[in-house]
Amino acid sequence: MTRNANVSRKTSETDINIKMNLDGTGEYDISTGVNFFNHMMESFSKHSMVDLDIQATGDIEIDDHHTVEDIGILLGEAFYEAIGDKKGIKRMAHAIVPMDDSVATVAIDISGRSYCNMNLDFNNEKIGDMTSDVVVHFFESFASSAKVNIYGTVEGANDHHKAEAVFKAFAKSIKEAIKVEHDQIPSTKGVL
Repeated sequence: MTRNANVSRKTSETDINIKMNLDGTGEYDISTGVNFFNHMMESFSKHSMVDLDIQATGDIEIDDHHTVEDIGILLGEAFYEAIGDKKGIKRMAHAIVPMDDSVATVAIDISGRSYCNMNLDFNNEKIGDMTSDVVVHFFESFASSAKVNIYGTVEGANDHHKAEAVFKAFAKSIKEAIKVEHDQIPSTKGVL
């Protein structure tokens, strides 16, 4: 079984190409034009063991919103394509990740339904060169197109640590939820 995807999207605001291999080794090549977001996507790839190639250009001279949002949408589409019929996957998982002063919890259900509840409060408008309010929007965009449920919280003082803990917890929960454990669809409905 090959669980990978290669997706592209070009709009008047962004031009994005994403390659994803769910059964990878955490190799990545990330270029989004938003340096802190690059760092978050690299952390996601490394800690989920999902190989990820994201090449994106966007209207970051305006701000980072369109770029981060569209990457979230397209990353979700890639995930939805790569996960396939979900036969044999663990489906639900969670992770608690500490990072210095911060601790994040993320739970995921690869349910075929979209829902996102991220309770993330940041202290500052920006984290590096990324607007802090797009963190939640990224997860909303991913959940919508990946057709997954995501719930997350974070506590701490330092915004960099808080955001990084969230992305690492997201990675760890994805890594666990996509594990193939058996040969059945993990639902009483028989379909996800």
